[in-house]
Amino acid sequence: MITPTARPLAARAIDDAQAMRRAGRELLSLALIDARNRLLARLAEDESARALRLAAHAGWFQERWISRHLQRRRGEAADVRATPLAGIEPELESWLDPLGAPPAPEAVRGYLRETLEITLELLAVADEDDAGLYCYRLALLHEDRLGEALAELRNAGEPPARVEREAIWLPARLWPLGSARGSGFVPHSERWAHDVAVPEFEIDAQPVTWRQYAEFAEDDGYDRRECWSDEGWAWLQAGARRAPRGVEQFAGGVLVERGGRLRRAAAGQPAMHLTRHEAQAWCLWAARRLPTEPEWEMAAATAASRGFVWGDVFEWVAGSARAWPDAGPPGPGCLDVAPAAGTMGVLRGASFASAPRRRYAQARRYAPPECDTMFCGFRSCAP
Repeated sequence: MITPTARPLAARAIDDAQAMRRAGRELLSLALIDARNRLLARLAEDESARALRLAAHAGWFQERWISRHLQRRRGEAADVRATPLAGIEPELESWLDPLGAPPAPEAVRGYLRETLEITLELLAVADEDDAGLYCYRLALLHEDRLGEALAELRNAGEPPARVEREAIWLPARLWPLGSARGSGFVPHSERWAHDVAVPEFEIDAQPVTWRQYAEFAEDDGYDRRECWSDEGWAWLQAGARRAPRGVEQFAGGVLVERGGRLRRAAAGQPAMHLTRHEAQAWCLWAARRLPTEPEWEMAAATAASRGFVWGDVFEWVAGSARAWPDAGPPGPGCLDVAPAAGTMGVLRGASFASAPRRRYAQARRYAPPECDTMFCGFRSCAP
């Protein structure tokens, strides 16, 4: 672990999503150390070949877009065609090859230590503006996501169980969907805020729980063609699925695999590791629907005082992944390039494994509709 020296206020600021968007050199340094410590802690729990390769990507990304990137001071204006410098680890390519021999744990830790030291040295003399800090803020986002991916790989931990609450009704209004210009570092998928007219709607106060989802499964939901879209039914038949990923049984309580062991999931926990196909099937069975992106974001940003809870699991929403109007071209190293129309779904929010600085209402991720490896669930709206 790397021990930072920090003032208490600065240490707390690394958990503040809005502060981190505009983080300067000192705050970014603390956050990068925090992200690396989180990643190393999760690597200590899982030294499998896949985990070691995932962890090594943290060092590779910092090298590629910081120490090897001669145009890093130009930020998003950098020419991605420019030839990068050579890296410090001659075996890195074979480390990252899924078919190659996995790296030794201590070799990966040494590489991560050395790359972070170089990153922090360069950060200390970086231009303190959005262009000069772009690559460092991007590297922080990348490493926070790798930390989540390591937790997902081990499938350890779980969201809290909550007492089910009544759905919330929200009135019609004009909502500024997305992140506003001038917000500092904003991932490409969240650019830029644009007004959307949102009609009145009713939305669940929390994600669908295992108790609710089990009712669908026990009502033969996985065998009822009328509950599934054409794409969902094709996916279901191709994989012969009869339960979400990791679920061993529904009868007598939901039995799930967590960290290599079977355990009973609390009835009030969000149902998790669900594909968008399964989320849509439950909604059809329950005569409900997935929320739209404006509905979800508006509720997350305005309805906390009324009991709207989010951040326990990533949540599927309606519609296909696309860039917002006037998003512009993606910058160097962009993690969320808009896919071809109709090929990907959208997940909103954060999960229990996310760093606190990644918990804000505009957070948005793209994922294939069959994705079930993430800590993902859903909530519903009245039709």
